[in-house]
Amino acid sequence: MADFSLTTLFVVPVGNSLPSSGSTQDLTAGQFGIFKSDYAAATAGNIAASPYFYLAQGRVNTYLQGTKRSDKIKGCPSGSGCSSNVTEWYKVTGCPTAVNQVTEIGDFTVQCGEVVTLTLRGFSSYINTLYFNGFTRSVTVNAPCCDCGGDPCTDVDVPALIDDLIYHLELKAPGNNPDNISFSTFYQFQRVGDDANAKLVISGKPLTVYGQPCDVAAFPFEYDRFYFRTFIFSGPATTADFIVADPCNNVAIPVITQRSSYPYGTSAEIQQLEKNFYSYQAGYLKHLYRMVGYNENFESWVTDGTTYDTFYIRFNEYDKSAYQWGDYIMEDSTVIIAAPQALTAAIETVLEAALGTVASDTACITTTSTTTTVWPSTSTTTTLIP
Repeated sequence: MADFSLTTLFVVPVGNSLPSSGSTQDLTAGQFGIFKSDYAAATAGNIAASPYFYLAQGRVNTYLQGTKRSDKIKGCPSGSGCSSNVTEWYKVTGCPTAVNQVTEIGDFTVQCGEVVTLTLRGFSSYINTLYFNGFTRSVTVNAPCCDCGGDPCTDVDVPALIDDLIYHLELKAPGNNPDNISFSTFYQFQRVGDDANAKLVISGKPLTVYGQPCDVAAFPFEYDRFYFRTFIFSGPATTADFIVADPCNNVAIPVITQRSSYPYGTSAEIQQLEKNFYSYQAGYLKHLYRMVGYNENFESWVTDGTTYDTFYIRFNEYDKSAYQWGDYIMEDSTVIIAAPQALTAAIETVLEAALGTVASDTACITTTSTTTTVWPSTSTTTTLIP
């Protein structure tokens, strides 16, 4: 049976300085700190000797409540010869820019005059609310004719075939009906190369940024990504959009060279987390009302445009006899520390002295670029997976 983890979120303000002296009562509004079991400030040099430690943050509104504080976290930096109540300890590096999917279609084996169909099926959270099994459209072209004598041949002009496909892919949808969505709404197309090894490069476009309402009780943060599947085969398009290519009739090979991703660690995401976990860490008035006067406990320490790394520590109660609700439902705690990337190293140093080396995904997804000859322009920068 699933357990329940009571989660407390600490958003470290931009410019925060970890206290090296004093106690939790000395924290200024918003200031984040790490403290030993005696409430003295913890440092990388003294935290390992403490039986347990706390995370704490000063509040603006202290009426009927003190500083916001985690439960007792018992570390084990050596990894052996000691016990710890921590069950998970990891870090997620913020990456505010999502990459878009890139698919290359190459290795064409098309006979002169052959009918070729290219089908794209796009997906995203919003697209899937409009279209069954994704936004599916096809274009069908005739491969260029060529003089090869009486026997069938495969020496079709590949660049000309790709250019013809791009021409039809970039045609606008017929009519003025706004529902006539074109390929260009979601994709951009390029030809790379000018010989038999030329490739058709299809890139997904970035998603539109959704509107952000001013309602504090709303949950406006949206996360979504656009990805697509590619089919290229001989013959006309099928009449059933959700049944596309016959794998026996493929005339080229689509290869995904870059997969789309989600942004994470953005200020909008962390602001949403503040709302999600507000009721778990407020002393009273736990609901976010639409009238500002009712939300005196809600405090946001997020700075717009800042990228945050997040630390996650999941742990059982320090007193093991107190952490279960019943025979089947176990209760533990989780703390999330959202730190501006400029402040991550200082916090990580202290926590690793208590908990050992953090499991981390190290860095953002990175890409490399190359300049190539394409149609219809002369050169471009193509994003490839590293």
